[in-house]
Amino acid sequence: MKEYKLKINGNDYAVTITDIEDTIAEVEVNGIPFKVEIERTSKKPTASLPKMNKPAQVEANVTRPVVSGTETIVSSPLPGVILEVVVKEGEAVKKGQKLMVLEAMKMENVIESTADGKVISIKANKGDSVLEGAPLIIIG
Repeated sequence: MKEYKLKINGNDYAVTITDIEDTIAEVEVNGIPFKVEIERTSKKPTASLPKMNKPAQVEANVTRPVVSGTETIVSSPLPGVILEVVVKEGEAVKKGQKLMVLEAMKMENVIESTADGKVISIKANKGDSVLEGAPLIIIG
């Protein structure tokens, strides 16, 4: 198990690689588990350098949900924990309607619908930790 502290676009992430089998890695990012496909790069070293404790250079592709152009994804504006889910799948919602409550930096943030439609899928549940930009609800 390897642990890394990463800063991406000014945001801090604690990444733990729990298992790697062939080209699939099981990782946790800020406590949220992901399965990641790894494409190993085939770069040849230009000189013999002493071995250092650095991770192997890999490119990771995290599978994201695919949605059509008529669906709207309501994403997390900040990393945090879902305190409350107000709507259910199949429920009709209006733009600006309260969907969830997200606790981030010790503050409660109301997540509102960004479009009129029907809740197609709820991607985060009460108690889940989510990253900034993570899909929370899909509205169609």
